[in-house]
Amino acid sequence: MKGAHRLLTDSLGRTLEVPLEPKRIVSLCPSQTETLFALGLEGRIVGRTRYCIHPAPAVEKVPIVGGTKKVDTPLISALEPDLIIAQKEENTPEIVEELSAIAPVYVTKVESYEEALESIRRLGEVTGRLAQAQDLVHKIEAAFAPLCPAGPPLPVLYLIWRKPYMAAGKGTFIHSLLTRLGWENVAAILPGRYPTLEAPERLSPACVLLSTEPYPFSEKHFPEVQRLWPQAQLVVVRGDYFSWYGVRMQEAAPYLQRLQQELQRFALS
Repeated sequence: MKGAHRLLTDSLGRTLEVPLEPKRIVSLCPSQTETLFALGLEGRIVGRTRYCIHPAPAVEKVPIVGGTKKVDTPLISALEPDLIIAQKEENTPEIVEELSAIAPVYVTKVESYEEALESIRRLGEVTGRLAQAQDLVHKIEAAFAPLCPAGPPLPVLYLIWRKPYMAAGKGTFIHSLLTRLGWENVAAILPGRYPTLEAPERLSPACVLLSTEPYPFSEKHFPEVQRLWPQAQLVVVRGDYFSWYGVRMQEAAPYLQRLQQELQRFALS
């Protein structure tokens, strides 16, 4: 510790000198912005991306500093942050490097359920809200406890994009949730974390999950998807509940349990 600062290591293994208690935080990841509010940091968040829309309406008074892939560096500098929080998948290495000249940039990495919980603890540690973060983690763990796999794994395909069709593959938070629910992610055999389905007929899902984000799938897409997988059950699912790690996981757990039960009934029919 040096003065009112201390050394912490982020999820990428980078050692940073950060304020003991940050007062002006810029957050560049929507799910993390929502989590920072949940940790009681509303009055300390001075910048967010245009995609950081929760919690509404509280977040709306925070200045927008751009998107997740392109930020307004002069504006961020003018906000005089003492801590910038980024995310490996959401933000580019170039953004992290550029903003590091303004303030320490703490980067998190989430590719599994376990890493999602760890990222909450890390956010609590770097912002001086570790006790609140630990409490939130315990609540999420309790909410997820009933989601025990039942029966043989159900082969599922989780679509995230159309034209071209893309799916959530291995090494993703979504994949981690699918397996935690007791399902087999058929896209896990493909290379890459979000593979393009160049030969969709080679996959044999019993159920295709059409996510509402990033591509806004809806029931109007059922006919074209059904032509690719005639025998599969099609279900539109809330993308935020499968991809927003952080405080939203507590809200997502009951939804995932209901979906798990619905697909279990389908598998037994």
